[in-house]
Amino acid sequence: QVQLVESGGGLVQAGGSLRLSCAASGRTLTTNVMGWFRQAPGKERDFVAAIRWSASTTYYADSVKGRFTISRDNAKNTVSLQMNSLKPEDTAVYYCAAGPYYSDYDIRTKSLYGYWGQGTQVTVSS
Repeated sequence: QVQLVESGGGLVQAGGSLRLSCAASGRTLTTNVMGWFRQAPGKERDFVAAIRWSASTTYYADSVKGRFTISRDNAKNTVSLQMNSLKPEDTAVYYCAAGPYYSDYDIRTKSLYGYWGQGTQVTVSS
């Protein structure tokens, strides 16, 4: 089992920044990828960003590319999401997820992630 705990959400004005963190514990060696997804009210849970533990390769949704940065600290088993230039449409519950790596194409597929955090609310006011 892998346990994931997110932190860092909150309320921010448009144009502001927030940093989310996800601490992983347990059998983390069974996972190769850490990802962030988000879910707005009444919408599907969508891919935001992901990073591979071994290769440090990063992946982003087009909607956040250039504004969000995902990074990892292998020694601390943590993954962070730095969010800059936030927009009201970024408002959502953000979830950390962990899973195996299959391919660059599959990394955006939420059903392939076996472990999820409880989520943290991010609200961007206009």
